[in-house]
Order: sequence, then structure tokens, then C-alpha cells
Amino acid sequence: MTVSAVVFDLGGVLTESPMTAFAAYEREAGLPDGLIRRLNSTDPDSNAWARFERNELDVAGFAAAFEAEAAALGHRLDASRVLAALRGELRPSMVGAVRRLRDAGLPLALLSNNVAPMERTGETGELLGLFDAIVESSVEGVRKPEPEIYHRALTRLSEAVGRPIEATDCAYLDDLGINLKPARALGFSTIKVVEPGPALAELSELVGFPLDGPG
Repeated sequence: MTVSAVVFDLGGVLTESPMTAFAAYEREAGLPDGLIRRLNSTDPDSNAWARFERNELDVAGFAAAFEAEAAALGHRLDASRVLAALRGELRPSMVGAVRRLRDAGLPLALLSNNVAPMERTGETGELLGLFDAIVESSVEGVRKPEPEIYHRALTRLSEAVGRPIEATDCAYLDDLGINLKPARALGFSTIKVVEPGPALAELSELVGFPLDGPG
């Protein structure tokens, strides 16, 4: 076993990537391919999306700012359609892996950039109940890739399990390289998630037992 704890991102890891839905909306609205990703990556610490994920803007404030950013590039988009694209379906194989890890007793944390605190009921509540610690940008006022939020995840996880958890103890899974880079610099073993299968094979190697078999 190389790691003894695991930290997961949510969107694009435990759920389907919103990038697919973004692309579908861009095609439908006649927008340039990759426009939403471009807006999200321009001035990434201070753009509308970053401020929304730190809870510095409400929904109306985000919509106005995000649509203005698009307009500055000569495009008209509907921010509400962009937000709707964030509701990705759960990936059963990833959720099954989380259950196996929990059954094996590994400390688990969820570290998510989001625009509102996650529901603690229904299917989402059931998923969140598998984690020892949950760290959300909309609650913390900081977001990935800011190093502080990774430190907070380690602190919350350590508090939850009653013993110190260091970055070097942990695997961290995310679908965005920009979020993996600071985690790797802190000492996490990082895995970039594109499809569940290869990511779970990597994680299986790190934890020392299979996570990608039938549920």
C-alpha cells in the first residue's frame, strides 16, 4: 500500500464531466467550441466563475458577470444553461470504488469546487455519507487550485479520523490538471481522471487492492 487515505473531486470524477454538457450547449447555441472552458480559464483567480465558487457572488451576480465576460468576447450566452450543465450523473464504478475504500477502513475526503453547499438528502446525501470529511469551496471561501483548500481538506480529514493525515498519505483524484498541480506539489499522489477505468486501475495500485471490478 502506497497511500492510506484518498481525496476525491466530485464533478468529472464521481459524476460525469460537465464539459460534455458545456459542449452540447455551445453546439445548440451556435457558440464557439470551448468558449465556456475559455471563459473559466481566463483570469482564473478573479473571473466570475472563481468568485462564484468562493461565494463572493450570488446566482444573479454570477449570471450578470459571466454573461458580460462572454459579451466582451462578442458572444451571447445564457448563464442559467451553463449552471444546469453542472448536474452530472453519478458514475457507478467510481461510487462502488468509494464504497470499497470505506469498507477497507481508509479515511476518505471529498474536495469540491462548487457554487452552493451540497444537499445532504437523497442520492447526494447518501454519497456524502461515505466520506469522513467534505470540503466545499462555496463554504470555505477558497477554491482549487488555491493551496489553502488542500490544507483544509487534510485538517478536516485528520480531525474526522482522530489522527494526523499528511498529504504524502493521500491519493488525490481530479479531472483538471490545474487542480492536480498544487496537490502534487504538497505531496499528494495525484491521478487525473478522464475515464473511470484507467483512474481506478491507478488508484488500485496505490491502495494495494482492486477497485475496478464488478460492484
